[in-house]
Amino acid sequence: MKLGKPSQECAVKVMDTIPLLMRFIRADMRENSVASLSIPQLRSMLFIKRNPGASLSELAEHLGVTCATASTTTERLVQRNFIQRSDHPQERRRVVLNLTPEGKHHLEQTLAQTRTHIADLLESLTTEEIAHIEEGLTLLKHVFERSSVKKAP
Repeated sequence: MKLGKPSQECAVKVMDTIPLLMRFIRADMRENSVASLSIPQLRSMLFIKRNPGASLSELAEHLGVTCATASTTTERLVQRNFIQRSDHPQERRRVVLNLTPEGKHHLEQTLAQTRTHIADLLESLTTEEIAHIEEGLTLLKHVFERSSVKKAP
């Protein structure tokens, strides 16, 4: 599909590739979750890992669900001792979420297995091809990091 500008053609490729990659990662992580966690539960744990002390509303926003749905997801993870939910020290109505050591361990195991499977898929590529992918991903990451910085209040 030719759109003219290289940036437009690249945008098409990004939008074609990223969902395929994310489907693979989600399916692989779900399959490798020893505790048989759902994708929303794994996404919740990943968000809390990247944002320790996050609030329930921040998690809900990340997941694209209501606070009630995020609360239900969180409660299941609390019951399994993967997430610790506690009250915010200054804001009585705010809940603070953190991974427990068991949650961190389980998540790291799942991530490590998925990274191994991705590495296995990349094994057939040449060193040069892998370097190109790494370079492209680094550029893409920088573009979207700058984009999210601009939009932050």
